[in-house]
Amino acid sequence: MNSSRPRSRAWLCAAALLLALAGPSCVLAKAGPEAPPLLLAEVLRGDVDVTRYWVSEKLDGVRAVWDGHALRFRSGRPVHAPAWFVAGLPPEPLDGELWIGRGHFDQLSGIVRRKQARDEDWRRVKYMIFEQPGGAGIFSERIEHIRRIVARVDVPWLQAVEQFRVADRPALQAKLDEVVGSGGEGLMLHRADAPYLTGRNEALLKLKPLFDAEATVIAHLPGQGRLTGMMGALQVETAEGVRFEIGTGFSDAVRRAPPPVGTLVSFQYRALTKDGVPRFASYLRRREAF
Repeated sequence: MNSSRPRSRAWLCAAALLLALAGPSCVLAKAGPEAPPLLLAEVLRGDVDVTRYWVSEKLDGVRAVWDGHALRFRSGRPVHAPAWFVAGLPPEPLDGELWIGRGHFDQLSGIVRRKQARDEDWRRVKYMIFEQPGGAGIFSERIEHIRRIVARVDVPWLQAVEQFRVADRPALQAKLDEVVGSGGEGLMLHRADAPYLTGRNEALLKLKPLFDAEATVIAHLPGQGRLTGMMGALQVETAEGVRFEIGTGFSDAVRRAPPPVGTLVSFQYRALTKDGVPRFASYLRRREAF
């Protein structure tokens, strides 16, 4: 047998386990955090009976899940909130958005991503609750339970998202126009009789004047004219393999330091062509790995 034959990493780690009490063990790369199973929204399309749904404003925040002990982003990574913020949360699991107001996503993102929380910043943050993970009963019943939890805890940074009903499609459109006209993103519709579900499901729908999606940056295209020396457009690819360019929606600061190749970015668009290419795509932001 050739004693110089390299041994596999798995073999070495198995051997190291036998020596764990006697010395250092094989060091493995730590697995990433496990993302909690959550309910994800479909886009409202077709002839949906909107009277079967509770409606709420779609908040431009950062989703966070409270399991009764720890606050985490949807990726599973911990939210480094101040101790007083977490201490005010109840023992029941909650699902909601960290939010500071319409049109302030970038400021919020900067606050919640910091590993060293700043009290003065977090005093502006509210945890807006719209679901109770694992909660019993239909959504209408979970709404009432969420309201009771928030009232019992009685801290200003924990709030229940306002849920309301509409009489018909024109009433839903009027509410959408009102919210968007005031700087909001759109509306969410949650089917009133739905049990607690996870995964992408039509029990939860989103309604916006523009669609949004995500794609991976595959190239930077140079700018011309006023944009000479800066990025002119991003070439991106969707998860379905559709490639196209995004040339609008960028500030000059982003054009000078564009999202690196391989980065996931969010964009808005009006419709899809017959080939599945987003029409009038406009850059929104870099998709943060919360």
